[in-house]
Amino acid sequence: MIKRKMQRRDFLALSGLLGAGAMLSACQPQVVEKIVKETVVVEKEKEKIVKETVVVEKQVEKKVEVTKVVEKVVEKVKEVGLKDVPREKTLILMFGGNVGQFPDASLGNVYGGLSHQNGVASMLEPLAYYCAFAAKEILWLAESYQYNPTYTELTIKVRKGAEWSDGVPFTAKDVAFTINMLVKNAPKLLNSGPIKEWVKETIAADDYTCKITFSKPNPRFFYDYLSFKFDTGNYLVPEHIFKDVEDPSTFTFWDPAKGWPVSTGPYKLTLHSQTQRFFDRRDDWWAAKIGFAKLPEVERIVVLPSPDESRMIQSAIAGIVDCEHLSVAGIKEVVEKNPKVITHSGREKPYGYIDWWPLSMGFNDLEEPFKDPNIRWAVSYALDRKQICEVGYLGAAVPTPIPYPDYAPLRKYRDSIADLLEKYPSNEFSLAKSAERMQGAGWAKGSDGFWAKAGKKFPLEVGGFTFMGEFGPILAEQLVKAGFDAKYTQPADLGTRYAVGKIDSYLFGNGGSIADPYLTLNLYHGRYVKPTGESIYPMWRWKNDAYDAIVDEMATVPMGDPKLVGLFHKAMEIFLKELPALPLFQFYHRMPMNTEYWTNWPTDENNYVNEAWWHLTFPIVLMNLKSTKK
Repeated sequence: MIKRKMQRRDFLALSGLLGAGAMLSACQPQVVEKIVKETVVVEKEKEKIVKETVVVEKQVEKKVEVTKVVEKVVEKVKEVGLKDVPREKTLILMFGGNVGQFPDASLGNVYGGLSHQNGVASMLEPLAYYCAFAAKEILWLAESYQYNPTYTELTIKVRKGAEWSDGVPFTAKDVAFTINMLVKNAPKLLNSGPIKEWVKETIAADDYTCKITFSKPNPRFFYDYLSFKFDTGNYLVPEHIFKDVEDPSTFTFWDPAKGWPVSTGPYKLTLHSQTQRFFDRRDDWWAAKIGFAKLPEVERIVVLPSPDESRMIQSAIAGIVDCEHLSVAGIKEVVEKNPKVITHSGREKPYGYIDWWPLSMGFNDLEEPFKDPNIRWAVSYALDRKQICEVGYLGAAVPTPIPYPDYAPLRKYRDSIADLLEKYPSNEFSLAKSAERMQGAGWAKGSDGFWAKAGKKFPLEVGGFTFMGEFGPILAEQLVKAGFDAKYTQPADLGTRYAVGKIDSYLFGNGGSIADPYLTLNLYHGRYVKPTGESIYPMWRWKNDAYDAIVDEMATVPMGDPKLVGLFHKAMEIFLKELPALPLFQFYHRMPMNTEYWTNWPTDENNYVNEAWWHLTFPIVLMNLKSTKK
C-alpha cells in the first residue's frame, strides 16, 4: 500500500504491487499458461466454454465475452474439489502479485513470508480492531484490557468461546506464546524488534488472563502492537502447533491434509497457487457459534494478481472484478463508464479516501550531500507540490506540510504548530530560496544550468514504485528546472536500495500515526539508524539526540494526554528545521467498488472503516457487505 504500504515486510515485494498478470489464468486452474493470453468465447460457438485462446490486444470489444467466461470459470471450481459457489455470493478482488503471480503460494505462515495483503487478512483476527475513520476501537478476541497505574503492566482478558479453525480453543496461552515467540526470535520475525524492546515478561495466568510486564512504561502497547489498524498489528499464532516449531521464520505452515494454516477468522484458504487464491467462508466460525457476530454474506473470496492497468480498467468497467486499486485517470474512466461503480468519495473527486500513508521524499541523511539540512531544504524549495497534484493527480490530491494523514484526531496537533510552519514553510515553492541554500552550501550552476561542485554535478536519482509513476516524472522535471541533475527511476531492486541507503532519494510513505502523534515521530528515531549498506526499516537514516529524547518521553505519555501537544511542538521544531525528509502530499486509495453484487461498501457517508482488502481491517468490510441477490 498503494501501500500500498504495504509494507514494510519486504521492500522487494512492494515493487510488484502493480505487476503484470493474467486475469483469467488467475481465475481458473490450468486455463492458460502465459500471462499475455486470455480465453475468450468464439462468436460462432457461444454455447461452448472455450474454443480459442487469443493474445489480448482489444479487450474493450471483448469485455462481454470475457465476463461470461469469468463467471463460468468461477462456477467450474468444483472440478478441483471445491464446492460450487455462484457469482452473486463471490467477492472477486484484484491486487498485488509479482509479474502476475503470487510469490508466496507454498506458504501459510504470516511470520514466514506469507503476505497478509493478498486476501489472507480475511483469515486473521486480532485482540481488537481500531477503525480510524470511525475513531472506534472494537474489542474482538479480547473482552477487556487494563494497565496498572504506572503503565508497566498490561492485563488482557481473552474472549471465552473463541476457537481456532481446527476446533482447539483460543486462549490467553496463545497470546502469551505469540509475544514470547516474538521476543525470542527478535529481530528475525516481522515486528518483533519493538516487542522485545518493551516486553520484560509475558505469562498466561489462566486460560483467559494474559499479563504483560514492560521493561519501561508503555501506555500504548495494546493499541500499537495488539490491535489491527490499517496495515499494522501483530499476528497471533496457535501455541498447540507453533510450540513444536524450532524456527518460526522458516516454518511453512502449509499442509492442506492437516488443515494448515489454521486461523480464528471467518474464512479458510482453500485454493492457494501462484495465479489465484480462494478463501471460503467457515460456517463453523466461533463468533457465529457463540452469537458474537453473524456470518458474513460473502461465501467465497477470489483474489487475482494484478495485470497491467489497462486491463484492470476494463475489468472494472465490465463488472468482472468487484474491487481493485487504480490511478486517478483509471478510476475516473471507470466511474464515467460504469454507473454501478462507486468510490469512497462517491462518484466525484478525489475518487477515494486519504490513506494513513502520507508521502515524503527521503534521502540517505548519513551521506553527502544530503547530510546537510541546507541541501534538503534546497530540494524542498524546488518542488511545486500544487502543480504536481494538479497535473499528476488531476487535481485529486492535496499537499501536506507534515508527514501526517489529515485525520480529525491529529488536527489539534497540526494546528498547534502553525507558528513553526510559518517559520519553516516546508511546502513553499521558491526557486530563489532553493538557489540561496545551494549557494550557501558551496554549489554553483555551470554553463549547462546544473548545480555542480568540484567539477561534479549534483546527483539526484529519485526512486519510486510503479504506482508513483503518476507524479514521479513531474517531480523530477521540476528538479531539473531548478538546476539538479535529476531523473526518476523505478529499478527492479528499488526496495533493496531503499533499505540499504544506496539511492540518492526515494519516495515513500509514513506509516505511523492515526489518532496520536507518537508513531510517526518514532519513524525518525535514531534507534533505527545503521550504516549505509545495512538494511533497515524505517530507512530515513537521520539522527538527532535532542529529538530522540523528546520522542522517548512521548512514548511514556498516554494517548490523548494534554502534555503531548507541548512535546509534539518541541519535536516538530527540530524536525522542520532539519527536514530529514520532505513532506509531499496526502496519499489516497482509489478503488472502484462494484455495487452489482455487493452493497454497503465503506464511503464518506458510511465511514465505518477503509475498504482496502490488503489491510488487516478487511474482515470489518466483509462483515458489513450486503448481497444484492438474496
